[in-house]
Amino acid sequence: MSAFPRPVITLGCRLNIAESEAIRQLLPAHGRDVAVVNSCGVTNQAVKDTRAAIRRLRRDRPGVELIVTGCASDMDRAAFEAMPEVDRVVGNAAKLLPATWGPRANMPPPRRHTRGFVGVQNGCDHACTFCAIPQGRGSSRSDPIGAVVEHVAELIERGQREVVLSGVDLTSYDDHGARLPVLIERLLAAVPALGRLRLSSLDPAEVDDHLFALLTEEPRVMPHVHLSLQAGDDLILKRMRRRHSRAQAITLAQRLKIARPEITIGADLIAGFPTESEPAHANTLAMIDDADITHTHVFPYSPRDRTPAARMPQVAPEIARTRAAALRQASAARRADWLATQVGTVQPVLVEQPGDRGHTPAFADLHLSTAAPVGTIVNARVTAATSTHLIGTPE
Repeated sequence: MSAFPRPVITLGCRLNIAESEAIRQLLPAHGRDVAVVNSCGVTNQAVKDTRAAIRRLRRDRPGVELIVTGCASDMDRAAFEAMPEVDRVVGNAAKLLPATWGPRANMPPPRRHTRGFVGVQNGCDHACTFCAIPQGRGSSRSDPIGAVVEHVAELIERGQREVVLSGVDLTSYDDHGARLPVLIERLLAAVPALGRLRLSSLDPAEVDDHLFALLTEEPRVMPHVHLSLQAGDDLILKRMRRRHSRAQAITLAQRLKIARPEITIGADLIAGFPTESEPAHANTLAMIDDADITHTHVFPYSPRDRTPAARMPQVAPEIARTRAAALRQASAARRADWLATQVGTVQPVLVEQPGDRGHTPAFADLHLSTAAPVGTIVNARVTAATSTHLIGTPE
């Protein structure tokens, strides 16, 4: 087996996490000492983080064959090939092909995880003005339902207790007319041992009645909905070329909470988008309360080459960073208030490494007073809450 204990370093989204595990299984088990950096190109900071990871890996493992793949290296292949630390760049289109990595010999056993990430969709057909991901991922395409079911069944047979379906634009999943709700229904029916199913980021414009019913009525679909909102101001949403309005996003969040009160709402938000005024920023800030958002991924806007937003009048980077900090602060306050409401409840917690913490169905981080076996689901009574996590005692 490779001398490098963690041969794949992952940056970015849940789809990258799923693809990194697939790459790890394709790497040669013996012979070359290989390590892979699976890059992210969603923001300029993500590209910087990728470069830093490459340099750190080369410093720590000077003799390893260092291969870079993922969106950042796909969007600017020449720049990554020019890095002296990099031995080879593999495009996104080739990174899951067995031939890319060479012959297998004595494949190592898969790693035991408590949560399995399954990429079911790739690419995007939309044209959000800020987004460069289609440059690295291409047009939308989906895995066949049968292949997804087989993959999930294998994960459950290994002992994983929770599966996360991921994609660049998950709600555009389409297997010859069978959309995401159909995939979920067939998956739950075909794999009855799958007790906990999560979905990665959802486009609010594509949450139809069928998907809404599954999110609110199916107990095996976990009550945590992460929405790709990006902004809370209608003019900015139009300039982003998003397909929902502020009111539609808030109405969806409110309907979800009414139909299933334990649901928590997460959101992706961009601060300092070109032309964003102080009132526009205030609208996004207010939406954290208006939509009861308790989990956020906040990004200061950064211009990406060959995107329309990069040609728009820019907000000063220091203003974008200040606005991002304000969004994070508001979200943290909302999250702390929500965590406090969980004290006294009993929560089924999926225990993760190192055995004294895990996540509740609504995706609260819970620290156990007594360690439990990793990979088990234990009922824990919540005895206290900090601003960031819950504390509970196994029953």
